[in-house]
Amino acid sequence: MSTECGEPGPGGPSGGSGPGQCPPPTASTPWNLPRWRACVAAAVLCYINLLNYMNWFIVAVFICCLLLSAPVFGYLGDRHSRKATLSFGILLWSGAGLSGSFISPQHSWLFFLSRGVVGMGSASYSTIAPTVLGDLFVRDQRTRVLAIFYIFIPVGSGLGYVLGSAVLQLTGDWRWTFRVMPCLEVTGLILLLTLVPDPPRGAADKQEEAAMGAGRSSWCEDVRYLGTNWSFVWSTLGVTAMAFVTGALSFWVPKFLFEARVVHGLQLPCITDPCSNQDSLIFGILTVVTGIIGVVLGAEASRRFKRVNPRAEPLVCACSLLAAAPCLYLALLLARTTFTVSYVFLALGELLLSCNWAVVAEILLSVVLPRCRGTAEALQITAGHILGDAGSPYLTGLVSSALRARRPDSYLQRFLSLQHSFLCCAFVIALGGGCFLLTALHLERDQTQARRPSPGTPDSTKEESRALLSHPRAVPEAP
Repeated sequence: MSTECGEPGPGGPSGGSGPGQCPPPTASTPWNLPRWRACVAAAVLCYINLLNYMNWFIVAVFICCLLLSAPVFGYLGDRHSRKATLSFGILLWSGAGLSGSFISPQHSWLFFLSRGVVGMGSASYSTIAPTVLGDLFVRDQRTRVLAIFYIFIPVGSGLGYVLGSAVLQLTGDWRWTFRVMPCLEVTGLILLLTLVPDPPRGAADKQEEAAMGAGRSSWCEDVRYLGTNWSFVWSTLGVTAMAFVTGALSFWVPKFLFEARVVHGLQLPCITDPCSNQDSLIFGILTVVTGIIGVVLGAEASRRFKRVNPRAEPLVCACSLLAAAPCLYLALLLARTTFTVSYVFLALGELLLSCNWAVVAEILLSVVLPRCRGTAEALQITAGHILGDAGSPYLTGLVSSALRARRPDSYLQRFLSLQHSFLCCAFVIALGGGCFLLTALHLERDQTQARRPSPGTPDSTKEESRALLSHPRAVPEAP
């Protein structure tokens, strides 16, 4: 006869889990979700990501607000309902965008403040949404879904410009764009609340959240852990290098191409602002197209290469950046002599840069413990902006102005000053490739540590039970 399980005493249930004894307690039933529901949830998150970047690029957001709010939302996303935090962020940016459309030009400071609030709402989505996808899909599926998710960054950026121009032509007032967007965003919010689940952190990796009542780490402990996770540190530095070059290119390349046309005699010099520049439109279309193709190519190359090399993700990132560096260098160098070839190398450089966005997200999700992935996303975003695209346009312009001050005042010297200030971007992107090579050295060890069940989770309870059964002397006898 088997004995019945009695009430646990102060030291917990007595005995082991052998015949006639009570089985070890489990914290919860394993979480599971049908694949079609996960795909529907991913589609909703991609749709909202499209709206996020459309809203962003209609009128640029103050980046300082994003930097200040990203760590806060990362903290909330790791400790509270991610679905509720995402919903709050969507309400924040749609409400701020709608209210900003009614602010008169006499109160421009209030309009800029509203755009800053939009940046805060966008920070919540950029920080938390990838971690939800990471808990809905795993391995190859996750790589593909992240590729689709990040495709909507260039697509949303381009559609933001298109929507703003179209509404301006139809209504004569660009502010109507901010009155149209909330309708789409409310639809996204309803879809989020009804179709997107809030999976336990680590569910796709078979690491469910700690049981109720189990202790969890503080924010400072999470930051210290991330500081010793070398795969995260080196990949974040690589992302920062990518952001530095992307920020400088997006700000200065249209002007650089315009100056090149003037040098070639294809364009008359611009005396007064604003200058009509067809290269802005060409470069925008180029960025959208190469962004879409690059994200898909990078994700697919990583997925296939991973079958033969477990370090595929950082190696794909390193190779693409190391190949992008000479392409960018040649695009800048040849702009003075052959304009068409310069455009070709510029397109190749942008294509190679875009290969990494989805792969970098996969690296972060695979090497960081589920309990602090939101904080990791926030810190990577913050570092990428502070050390990357927030300062690179200013630094490039500063170097160009310093070079031009020492040279004769001519259109050729203006072009050469901007060209020489741009050359540092080629070296920065090569350094980013080196950072991803260093990431590859630590990847497998950090992935192994991230897959270990955290204390208090069902998987860790099972491992402890198996250890006790294999060492019966370690099981305390009942008094």
